[in-house]
Parts: sequence; structure tokens; C-alpha cells
Amino acid sequence: MTFKVTSTKEYFETLNKRFVGAQASGVEAVYQFELSGDEGGTWHVVVSNGTMAVHEGAHASPTTTLKMKGDDYVKMSNGELNGQVAYMTGKMKISGSIPLAMKMKNIFPQA
Repeated sequence: MTFKVTSTKEYFETLNKRFVGAQASGVEAVYQFELSGDEGGTWHVVVSNGTMAVHEGAHASPTTTLKMKGDDYVKMSNGELNGQVAYMTGKMKISGSIPLAMKMKNIFPQA
């Protein structure tokens, strides 16, 4: 299935369609997304043993925080920007649990 999105808002509104619960089995994490620019906003996604819930706004103690420009995040979620390249070139900054951040590509696959 292809889940191309045109905005960060659309990405988070349709994240449940992209979510692969089997890949999140045994995972307990709060992923926070701090996105800047015109496509910016802050969201957090609570993943709990194969389930997920999206919330607008910041979480008090996220497990992993991802910071980048909103338009770059849209490109990454659509498969137009490689996550590793974004991280290595400084377009994406990750704090908290890096191993849990690396699981995101399987839990929330790109388009």
C-alpha cells in the first residue's frame, strides 16, 4: 500500500493506516515529533505492545524525540528523503532512545 501525504497534519491523521502492529509487539515507547517551519507542529505517538495512539502536542517524558523541518519530514515519510541520510546530514536530530528510533521504519513504514 502507498500512503503518500502532502502535509504533516495529514501524516499524523492517517498514521493508523501506516502503522504495522506486528512490528510494534513488545514495544513500549513515546515517540515525539518536533517539526518546524510551515509544515511544523508537535505531536507524540504512544506505542504500547502492538497498539498506537496519536496526540497533538508535547509529552512530558518522551522515549525518543525527533526534530526536523516539517517539509523534510513529509519528504521522508513519502520515501523521497532517506532517514539515515537525513540524520547523517543534520536534517534530522534524534534524542532519547536511538534503538527505539531505529524501529520506527518498521513500525511506521515509508510510502
